[in-house]
Amino acid sequence: MTSSPKRGQAIEPLPPALSSMWRLCKLGYRREPRLMLASLVLSQLAALPDALLALWLMLLGKGVLEHRAGLVLATSIGLGVSAAATWFLRTVSTRMQRRFRDKVTIALESHVAKLQASIATIAHQERPEYLDRLSMLRNQVFVLDHMYMAVFSMLGWILRLSVTLALLESIHPALFLLAAFAVPTVWTSTWRPEVERSAQERGAQAIRLARHLFDMATTASPGKEVRVIGIGDRLATERRAAWERWYGLVAPARWASACWHALAWAIFGSAYVGAVVFVSSGLHASASQVLLVLAAGARLSAYIGATVGELGFLRGFWMDGSRRLAWLEDYAAAVAASGDHAVPGVLRQGIRVDHASFAYPGTSRVVLDDVSVELPAGAVVAIVGENGAGKTTLVKLLAKMYEPTSGSIFLDETPLARVQASAWRERLAGAFQDFFRFEFRARHTVGLGDVPRLDDEHAVVDAVERAGATDVVTRLTAGLETQLGPTWPGGVELSFGQWQKLALARGFMRDEPLLL
Repeated sequence: MTSSPKRGQAIEPLPPALSSMWRLCKLGYRREPRLMLASLVLSQLAALPDALLALWLMLLGKGVLEHRAGLVLATSIGLGVSAAATWFLRTVSTRMQRRFRDKVTIALESHVAKLQASIATIAHQERPEYLDRLSMLRNQVFVLDHMYMAVFSMLGWILRLSVTLALLESIHPALFLLAAFAVPTVWTSTWRPEVERSAQERGAQAIRLARHLFDMATTASPGKEVRVIGIGDRLATERRAAWERWYGLVAPARWASACWHALAWAIFGSAYVGAVVFVSSGLHASASQVLLVLAAGARLSAYIGATVGELGFLRGFWMDGSRRLAWLEDYAAAVAASGDHAVPGVLRQGIRVDHASFAYPGTSRVVLDDVSVELPAGAVVAIVGENGAGKTTLVKLLAKMYEPTSGSIFLDETPLARVQASAWRERLAGAFQDFFRFEFRARHTVGLGDVPRLDDEHAVVDAVERAGATDVVTRLTAGLETQLGPTWPGGVELSFGQWQKLALARGFMRDEPLLL
């Protein structure tokens, strides 16, 4: 009886925005608590003197109109102190924030790199929908530290906005309604990034293709074939076409959202003009009060613009990046949580594949169909088959890169699905057909096969001999100390066969693997 594999499930939705931002804030606090708190406090202190500018202008106008020299002098001193304090606090705050950003950027980049490298399976490196999501995260992680600054800055603008509204309300409570007319600008600022981000996500595959074609045309690895085949012009043309497909989705979204945003600002501008007319003609307020409304109202529009601008950045780029990072954390945790059994110290019976079937997620083609096989402990087994028969896929399942769609794999009587991937791989060794060329010193290129013995020369030499790679090492200018890779100072290039022998030597570094 043939078992049919289940179809791949859709990618999980991104976590909620606010909780994701909170997690990112906690991450920054865990890494740099003092710098983060200092940056927050200084950013708010720097905002306060600027918010009082309208008050100083009103008092100055009152002193001039009423011929009160003392009030004019005191107000002038207040204006000077506020200006100096604003400059000083902004300078100190900027330097503190820069120091915090430098440190937290390193922490964030390391965090994302570690998450991606430590995920047990490789679905996130092969499934297109995962790659699209991670591609955007890779673009965002290098500037994700700006989110902290955007939060601090937005809080500062909200502080300025609150002080300004309080000053306006002191003239007449109805002036507080100016804030209500700013609601459309807030709404469009939060709505615009979501619309534009959705368009960018729909075009993620096109922009990823454009980058791939650009790399093909500009990097050394494919350079020989590109020139021999003569496809340089075609790569440039198709790269441009892919970019235009992406831009064709993004541009209309940007134009439409910009028009709505402009309309929202027109509504607020009309309300501001009406407020000035109301105070000067309707209330017959004093000249100093009109001056306060003019100054505070003008500042209000600037503060609202800055607040919604920061909110737009948060809603768009920074908030989206924090959601993607939270998703990656959750995904890595979910994969890691699947293993709760220890790896057997010794295999007494062997490895048993029991009615295993597998189809790659998102496809209906069955790569392995109801496979059952026993690999006895201590045995040497050859897997033979034509291209596409599923040999590499079976190895991926044995290495726990993927889980079978149906069926099971057992280590003696322990289900491999219940074993922690990292612990199981510590007992694996070998070389893959599509091995990676680690461009380090030859000693480390081989020694990486067993990191605890990376600098153990005897173990490295032994692995080289077992792999039949002694001739490769003896031909190197400095033996095991030779730098590999021609793009590095003093580095040498190897042939494919020589790289392959070193990859085999790397696979022989572990002396007693359970599965080779």
